[in-house]
Amino acid sequence: MLALDAQFLTFFVAVTLLTLSPGADTMLVLRSALVRGRRAGVVTAFGICCGLFIHATLSALGVSAILARSATAFELLKLAGAAYLIWLGSASLRHALGPAQAAPGDLPVAARATGVRTSFVEGLLNNVLNPKPAVFYLAFLPQFIRPGEPALVKSLLLAGVHFAIGMVWLVLLVWLIGSARRWLSKPIVRRWLEGVCGAVLLGLGVHLALVRSA
Repeated sequence: MLALDAQFLTFFVAVTLLTLSPGADTMLVLRSALVRGRRAGVVTAFGICCGLFIHATLSALGVSAILARSATAFELLKLAGAAYLIWLGSASLRHALGPAQAAPGDLPVAARATGVRTSFVEGLLNNVLNPKPAVFYLAFLPQFIRPGEPALVKSLLLAGVHFAIGMVWLVLLVWLIGSARRWLSKPIVRRWLEGVCGAVLLGLGVHLALVRSA
């Protein structure tokens, strides 16, 4: 179903470029790896990439068409995603400006387990509440589904390719953060980086809330 033809290569290049483009997903993974550690960063990336299968399913079932055609539905989802980004960014800024936080390796095992669960949910919600992937999948995936092919199965397979590309890229970012652990363990560095991540997430949320739909 995913033969290495020109059509598949076009899809591969397009989603690779989309994945490499910095955005809220990238900042969220970096923030999670910085605050909770490498494992949490990987789990955040996993949650984000799992959201792709939800978008692919909605696209195949035609639900995303509602978002593309209904300005009200699109705006509601957009505002929900914006509010979520603003909440994440505000939380990061509060941590950066508040009392010093323990390094990820110094946290109790139970706290780290809770942080991993939170990381997955944050990643999944960050992707699912973003209307841009929903509309992108609706407009993009049908171009790679030939007549007679099962739309849902093919959409999920294509999302699987996107999942693999996304995981490789985001895990690489987590590994880079982990490699600089000694430098990043300094409280002033962690505060500064978390503040930057928080400001970017907050800015992305405000931009998403204010930008007009096409």
